[in-house]
Amino acid sequence: MEKTIEASVAESTPEAASATLSIDAVPVGTPLEWPITAPDGTLLFASGAILATTDERKFLFDNFKPQRGDLLEATSNKEPAASEPVEPTGNLALKDMHLTIGALIGIRAQLGSGAPMHPCRIIGFAPNQALFITPPLHEGRMVQLGLGENIEIVAIASQAVFRFVCTVEAICRSPFDYVVLSKPGVIRRLRERKSIRVRSHLPVRFGIGETGNSYEGLGLAKGVSAVGMSLSASWTLGAVGERLRIAFRLQSTDLDSEIETTAVIRNVQKPGAQGEPTVHGIELDQLDGAQQMAMKVFVFDRQDDVLYWSNGLK
Repeated sequence: MEKTIEASVAESTPEAASATLSIDAVPVGTPLEWPITAPDGTLLFASGAILATTDERKFLFDNFKPQRGDLLEATSNKEPAASEPVEPTGNLALKDMHLTIGALIGIRAQLGSGAPMHPCRIIGFAPNQALFITPPLHEGRMVQLGLGENIEIVAIASQAVFRFVCTVEAICRSPFDYVVLSKPGVIRRLRERKSIRVRSHLPVRFGIGETGNSYEGLGLAKGVSAVGMSLSASWTLGAVGERLRIAFRLQSTDLDSEIETTAVIRNVQKPGAQGEPTVHGIELDQLDGAQQMAMKVFVFDRQDDVLYWSNGLK
């Protein structure tokens, strides 16, 4: 039976093609005609980027599942995030968190699963355990809160991270802008250790040097802390003390954030055999408040998959 016109057209459209790439479909030494992404849409190489060597291409396919970004449906089905296990905490109260004036916290609307965390700081406590905080900001503007609205809070204390819900009781403008929150509801605790590092599988785009408008390559972060990562790449990116531009996406139960920043190479572990990647310990030394919050939340969400290193970034 002859195919219908509609069927023939459907087969010839880009949507009918598979988004999954084979290694031979990715050119080396010439600009890409389409972006390469991970299955979840995370950008690996932008359109126009150049994979310089076959080793770099091999690294891409060894560590990721490359997709053609122009064919990958933006609304592809995603597995629902697994519910976070709650550590038994008893009846924790505000005093048990040992929060201090100036402590960094992140807040978001309790409803709205994809809402980002917005950083702010604690500026006071009331005898009834109410909290006084600076207004949360997003891109320099105050985040709109509503009286009576429930908000979820991640509080960064000296030894642990806590999560709880408060109600917005007042939004004040005089003598300065501040917000009054109710006594915290049920408090959940995530333990923190200063040396905490967690396993990860993060694609990280990098550029050589502190300045520039593009990224030259792709690496893999297998270990992440709140201030750095262990970055594997198909070639040595620089010497100790040199700087990189990096971009990566953090996804956790609390947020979905794109981070672009700079980093310092703190140590380099060159491959023991030809074809093996170079591992760089890098420090993210120019994170703003929102980025710091995102890194900490990402690490603490993975507390059950922890790597401990005695010193430095490895």
